[in-house]
Amino acid sequence: MNKFSIILPVRNGGEHIKLCVSSILAQTCKDFDLIILENNSTDGTPEWLNTLRDERIKIYPATESLTIEGNWGRIKDIKKNEFITLIGHDDILHPHYLEEMERLINKHPGASLYQSHYSVIDEKGKFTGYCMPMDEVQYGYEFLACQMARTMDSMGTGYMMRSKDYDKVGGMPTNYPNLIFADYQLWVTLSLKSYKATSAKECFSYRIHNSASKLTNGEKYQDAFEKYIYFMVEQGKKNQQVKNVIERYGHTMLIYFCESLSHRILKTPVANRKIKVADYIEKCKGYAAILIPGQQFEPEKIFRISIAKKLDSNVVGRSIFKMFKKISG
Repeated sequence: MNKFSIILPVRNGGEHIKLCVSSILAQTCKDFDLIILENNSTDGTPEWLNTLRDERIKIYPATESLTIEGNWGRIKDIKKNEFITLIGHDDILHPHYLEEMERLINKHPGASLYQSHYSVIDEKGKFTGYCMPMDEVQYGYEFLACQMARTMDSMGTGYMMRSKDYDKVGGMPTNYPNLIFADYQLWVTLSLKSYKATSAKECFSYRIHNSASKLTNGEKYQDAFEKYIYFMVEQGKKNQQVKNVIERYGHTMLIYFCESLSHRILKTPVANRKIKVADYIEKCKGYAAILIPGQQFEPEKIFRISIAKKLDSNVVGRSIFKMFKKISG
């Protein structure tokens, strides 16, 4: 039995999956298997996968076309090795990723979550930057604080965890539309079990492009954000340190998402949405009442939020916003 399982859910991986799989098979640490959850791709991905001849590869075809939530939900039901990591089909592991994770695990055997620093690439694979720096040891409440204050980058790829811990917490939460915020909940839950250990080495590349989260309509993003709000509220009831973090950074987080989602709503055609910007601002005030009760929360005092509300109040305003977004790119 190998020590690691690298799990790759995919649907229509195109050319990216070829680079991804190649990077996995090129690991300097050979103590792993690659589990591919193939979800009825129609672009030739299954045919290409079937040409691979490597005993470390295990392919699990879906018996029917699944949602992204359904495909990732299969992870908890398959046989896995002691440690697992999840990877998007368009991301790339550097050759020393597993070797560095093994070193990190040996150094921090008590950690419940492992991670490394990484680089960011664009659609064509061009380097665009590095992730923000992370501490080597980060407790669950500190991890949540960095998420809420946006002082840390957190993606779905690159995290390492024990299979038994993953299964015990129920795996990737599949009640989030398009899995938006689902990985946030998973990483917080796992880091709260003990702590997260992070390597300072750059061990993988995360690809930024028009992902599902960027293309997801405002309604689904709103639903996912609301689920994450209620998750944090429940964690705050269980853990005083988490509650302290929420009290300190909850306002900052709510203002950020009130602004960003208000603009997402504004750019969505009225016929394709069920809510106005003004209504969503009121919802955010409701979130503040349960997340940071007693704290003053007045989002309309933020210019970019107030202007979004005004522009959404009439056809001319929405047209001006769309024109501005087109010009600004």
